[in-house]
Amino acid sequence: MQMYGITSLWLLFLLHVTGLDSATWNLFSKSSTEPPQEGQVRLVGGTRDSEGRVEVYHEGQWGTICDDSWDLAEAQVVCRELNFTGAISAVTGGTYGDGSGSIWLDDMDCKGTEKSLSSCSFKGWALTDCSHKEDAGVVCQTGPDVTSNKVHNLDHSLGISDELGELFDRENNCDFHIVVHRLTGNRDGEGKLEVEERNICAHRLILSLYPQFNITNGSNSLSIEVNQACSAYVTNFIRYLYTRQINVTISSAQCLHKLASEFGVKRLMQDTGRLFTVLLPEDPTFHTQVSLYNYALQTRDLLLQENCLQYLAWNCKALINSPAWSDVSVDFLMAFLVRSDLIVPDEAYLLQALEKWITKKGDSISTHSLTSLLEHIRFPMIPAEKLYDLKFTSILYKNHEKHYRASILRGFQFNSVPFNILNNVNGRKNDDELDYHPRIYTTEPWSITINSTNNEAPSRDMRYASNRGYQYYPTQASRYSRSKSFTTPNHNSVIFQTTGTNPISWSANIFINRQECYSCTSFPTASLALQSSLLQNQTKYVRYSNLLLLTCEGKFFFHVQDFKNNMAQVPNNSSLYMPYPCSEGQYIFHFVVRPEYI
Repeated sequence: MQMYGITSLWLLFLLHVTGLDSATWNLFSKSSTEPPQEGQVRLVGGTRDSEGRVEVYHEGQWGTICDDSWDLAEAQVVCRELNFTGAISAVTGGTYGDGSGSIWLDDMDCKGTEKSLSSCSFKGWALTDCSHKEDAGVVCQTGPDVTSNKVHNLDHSLGISDELGELFDRENNCDFHIVVHRLTGNRDGEGKLEVEERNICAHRLILSLYPQFNITNGSNSLSIEVNQACSAYVTNFIRYLYTRQINVTISSAQCLHKLASEFGVKRLMQDTGRLFTVLLPEDPTFHTQVSLYNYALQTRDLLLQENCLQYLAWNCKALINSPAWSDVSVDFLMAFLVRSDLIVPDEAYLLQALEKWITKKGDSISTHSLTSLLEHIRFPMIPAEKLYDLKFTSILYKNHEKHYRASILRGFQFNSVPFNILNNVNGRKNDDELDYHPRIYTTEPWSITINSTNNEAPSRDMRYASNRGYQYYPTQASRYSRSKSFTTPNHNSVIFQTTGTNPISWSANIFINRQECYSCTSFPTASLALQSSLLQNQTKYVRYSNLLLLTCEGKFFFHVQDFKNNMAQVPNNSSLYMPYPCSEGQYIFHFVVRPEYI
């Protein structure tokens, strides 16, 4: 109590009002003088920001939606458009009160993957036979999974956080006020957008520790404009400035990250940014992942940029097949295609996906951008038979023949000229290095899969490996199911197939307890080893940078690891090496052989 009293007196001595000026921060919303955009949606009438009657803005007016054919797919589109992570339910029958004005939409037919509600199929604007008693609504979820919106406690305190927290909670002796403006989307009698205000009592001394608040001797208030979803978290953020402690959920992470980014609270920004990796596997449309990457660019969060790009690279095939692929930007593709950790069947698959993206963009993409993107395709890595077919299968070859001919020639040279000679022909430029470097190719014969979840009692093996007192002795049958042999060429270059070199035999294994691998220090451990010793001359110019890939229940790749001395020990979810969460024991193992010229 004595310490608390000293602290309070010290603060009261320093916290003195010296001015009347105010500053304004607009973090999330457009200026209140700007009207809503055509097709914009909002929620009205709910007790929380995440629920309410759905209204859409059209021809300068807000209107409602009839609940005929209103289902979860439509609700998903609305909630995602409002920056929630998904929908809990689609609400019918005017549950959130009768709207007024026009009923703009009826007989909605969404697939659930659309970017906006107005891009779904419907009768036509204002074509309806409904009354406002049938206005549709939604309940949106505020985390990736309502049942698993885990609270993460971040504690960056320095020892006096409790006293400062009590000072903030009591709201005594404030000499600074933060006014939070929330744009409701409604308009008053004069047609101006209504703004709700909330006042937070604060102290200039605390806020002055953060230069980006721009607290001067002449100011005693600060205005912040936020959107619906983030208004509830501003108080928690300001309290963190006092205590350096905060509870973060997936639903609050982006709002807190944005506030921390704008006001220069780097530690909070970094730790909330790490929580975004929980969101990445949750959206099969990939709109969330791409949006988070764009958001990371805006906030200049390099760690979040890399986490997003890495997840998208590892799940490249799923991204290409998703609705988000056609909407990615040229800048995104430039940063994406330069990476060597793209997991794809082969390089030809990546070229085909890029060609479809370019074709869909049409004249909106410049010739310079098109050429730059194609230069990121590693033509020497395309299998020779597919290189030969490109003239007939490529949808861009005819209009860009000069570029394709030069790229295909470079690919054929790689397949037919010994690398030590090719390496010295006209010299190699640094820009060409990546052309001869493989990505992560999963097509046969370079990859095999072992599904460990089909094994006998895998969870007990995991517990045994974690020294929890269980012992399990697998049968020969279960051990055999976790062991495979396969063969590959020495290299994907055709020259190795015409010089009499023998195929290479590989042995892939998964060990789940000490009886199977006495030298392993943790379990599960994967092994990928050569079965043949007749390779010294055959691999004179080749090295193998083999990789272990893990998928979570077959849904998404969440971990990529090098083999060291033919072994790869799989970290658990609590490890820093496992950025994307997956329940232990649900892994599917992919072994990838990656030959590289030395």
